[in-house]
Amino acid sequence: MTSILRWIRERDPELNTVRKGARAAVIMPAAFAFSDLVVGNPVMSMYASFGSFALLLMVDFSGSTRDRLTAQFWLVLAGTVLIAVGTLASHAVVTAVLTTVAVTFLILFSGVVSSVLAGASTALLVSFVLPVTIPAPLSSLDDRLYGWWLVGAASMAAIVLLWPAPTRDPLRPKIARALTLLAERIKLEVECVSGGLPLSRNPPLRALAEEGDEAVQEMKSTFWDTPYRPAGLTTTGRAEVRLAGQVVWLHSVLRREPFESGPGPIDPAVCAVETAAAEVLERAAELLDSTGRAERLDSETRRLLEARQAMEREVTGAQVTGDAAAFVASLEPSFRAQEISFAISAIAANVEIATAAEARSWRDRFLGRQPAGFSTRLSSARARVSAHAERHSVWLRNSIRGAVALSLSVLVATVIGVEHSFWVVLGTLVVLRSNAVTTGQSALHALAGTAIGFAIGAFVLWAVHGHTIFLWILLPITILIAGLAPTVLSFMSGQAGFTVLLLILFEIAAPTGWRTGLIRLEDIAVGCSVSLLAGALFWPRGARAALGRSLDEAFADNARYFRDAVEFGVTRCDVSAASPFPNEARSQALAAMQRLDDAFRGYLAERGTKRLHLSDASSLVASVTVLQYSAEAIVDLWSRDDGVVDRDRSAAQTEIVTAADPVATWFERAGQALGREAPAPGRLPYDQAAEARLIAAVSRDLSDDDGRATATGVRIVWTAHHVDAARRLADGVAEVVEKIR
Repeated sequence: MTSILRWIRERDPELNTVRKGARAAVIMPAAFAFSDLVVGNPVMSMYASFGSFALLLMVDFSGSTRDRLTAQFWLVLAGTVLIAVGTLASHAVVTAVLTTVAVTFLILFSGVVSSVLAGASTALLVSFVLPVTIPAPLSSLDDRLYGWWLVGAASMAAIVLLWPAPTRDPLRPKIARALTLLAERIKLEVECVSGGLPLSRNPPLRALAEEGDEAVQEMKSTFWDTPYRPAGLTTTGRAEVRLAGQVVWLHSVLRREPFESGPGPIDPAVCAVETAAAEVLERAAELLDSTGRAERLDSETRRLLEARQAMEREVTGAQVTGDAAAFVASLEPSFRAQEISFAISAIAANVEIATAAEARSWRDRFLGRQPAGFSTRLSSARARVSAHAERHSVWLRNSIRGAVALSLSVLVATVIGVEHSFWVVLGTLVVLRSNAVTTGQSALHALAGTAIGFAIGAFVLWAVHGHTIFLWILLPITILIAGLAPTVLSFMSGQAGFTVLLLILFEIAAPTGWRTGLIRLEDIAVGCSVSLLAGALFWPRGARAALGRSLDEAFADNARYFRDAVEFGVTRCDVSAASPFPNEARSQALAAMQRLDDAFRGYLAERGTKRLHLSDASSLVASVTVLQYSAEAIVDLWSRDDGVVDRDRSAAQTEIVTAADPVATWFERAGQALGREAPAPGRLPYDQAAEARLIAAVSRDLSDDDGRATATGVRIVWTAHHVDAARRLADGVAEVVEKIR
């Protein structure tokens, strides 16, 4: 028994699936028995049975107990409306088909606006397809709703009384621990610099760095190697996904050995920035590690901003001595401090989003409203819909595919005269309930699982030989297995368990023996075929190709944003007209990142073996994020200048643009290699001659007439450092592209 529990925990560490299956094993037989044996209403018993499956196994809301209860209440209420709509639309084929198209698309696509609806979409679809595929007079609506309300009330009671789920998630404490250790590493670096100690070959610093490396690796392992996929079904979950990527980004910055040129005049200012950054990181970790605290980090981030501004004043006021190359090299610590501060500011913003999202009212959660004070271009419903109103959007295609497949199944079931049209639609739904787009694989697995379940169920019915008492004993066991199988075993085994469960249910309600299973197998085959056809029409290449295409678009749009950001910056120091703020490129980059986030979410949620390893996929997504943040950092850097142009700097401008353009082009070609099967680009070489030309070009701009560094000259050098950081980022992307090609 202990070994079985250990085996289950390996596949379901938080026992979420066990909890859901156990609840269903208690509630479903009880609701079915009450409806069938006590009330004696077959319609009520059918809706109680399928309602139990939908409300207890097909949805699992997160948050506190109050949040779960509220979500469950809204789900029951929405199901009530859908049952009424489905009953009204079921009387004519035309209205049934057209209503199915509209309702299915709205349910599926609404997930881009409301994460609550995204998580409940399958349960909502079940509540609609059941009444719309079984024509009945309006007088039967009461019995249908009684069954749904019965299990709705029971499911809400089960959330509170039957093994309530913990509110903590496994990823969040790992992020908090990584943030704490990275903050300690930054503070120790500051102590070493302040005390004149070397940063390299420093045993205490090396030990702390290794501990931080382990914490980051543990965080990544939690994200990649467990069934828990915080892939964006809530605002908090999305923020945590971004946090995971930003922690990896900050970690990569810290792992680059800091430049050591001996004590310098700007060291105190650099240390002040890193100290303030470490304080922000520590407070962010405390907020993540707490429960129910939605505090802001305003004071900490303000001190960090003030320290960074003071450092910039120190740098621009420093005396330029010696050759330009030496001074440019001495700016490396200040650039590293600026990069760290920008990364930590982004981390702090996402921590505030994650904690504030938990403190929202349920109304705001249901409507997809962002926490107060965190408005972004993609936070409103209009912006989110606009981001996905694009033909390559995973969410849009999934929504269209689902609407067409379910409506076609309703039409086909009516035309060919299938006796139980609900099973045809259910056959379509069991394929579409996966968030993934490998329609063919899911259809084959659904058919195979149905066939296996039919064989097992037929044997069970033959073995019990009409003794209903044995079927009642087997019912809760079968429910538990059907609930556990998809996560613990496989999607196909879950479909087999679901088939056995339905055979037992219908044998109890209306004994007909194995013939029920045979009819259901035929109907399921028709439904899977319809789903296969719809998937081939709207998504012929599957989840891997969909993710590749999204990566292609995201790399292309963010490379364009990076290129425009560099041009925006360097043209502000030119006597000619400056490039405009890259608003359009930024909007396209953010929208592409939103679509990539959803494509990655679908890929994470996909069942079965993945051709692209999760670590590689996550690394590519994180690289897009880093590229976007690099562009944001460049825009932020130049947005703070005074816009005064006192001399011609066209030579420096040309060198930076010349250096940035091949980097942006490389990322575009890398995206094409991932999404279009184009040749993988070769690695970007380090161009020492270009660096020498840049230093020569900016040498006369680094200082003013008094020999002090100019703000514009320093910004030019920092921009060049950002371009070089993007070039180093390309090396990591190249490793992944070469591995998977």
